[in-house]
Amino acid sequence: QVQLVESGGGLVQSGGSLRLSCAASGGTFNAYVMGWFRQAPGKEREFVSGITWSGASTYYTDSVKGRFTISRDNAENTVYLQMSSLKPEDTAVYYCAARGAAYSYSTFSSKNGYPYWGQGTQVTVSS
Repeated sequence: QVQLVESGGGLVQSGGSLRLSCAASGGTFNAYVMGWFRQAPGKEREFVSGITWSGASTYYTDSVKGRFTISRDNAENTVYLQMSSLKPEDTAVYYCAARGAAYSYSTFSSKNGYPYWGQGTQVTVSS
């Protein structure tokens, strides 16, 4: 069973950048595909980005394409989310999640398919 711990959240002005990290332990990291989700107050948890085992394929929700970049370092058991050109509507708690397999945008974006979740990190973007 893998444990996930996010870090890197904080308060940033509109147009700024943050890099989130998600450190994994207790499992074979490169056996999992990874996803980032976010949840704003009063809203459902939504998919942000996903990455395959090797990092060769990545997926993004439309609202973050061109602004966010997901990557992973399997040697460090860590997945990252580089966020740039942040907007107030990006304000949310960001969660990383792990699952055994995913092969398409629809499977990556399905939060119910992820058995492992971190505790979340708050990102607040001020206008």
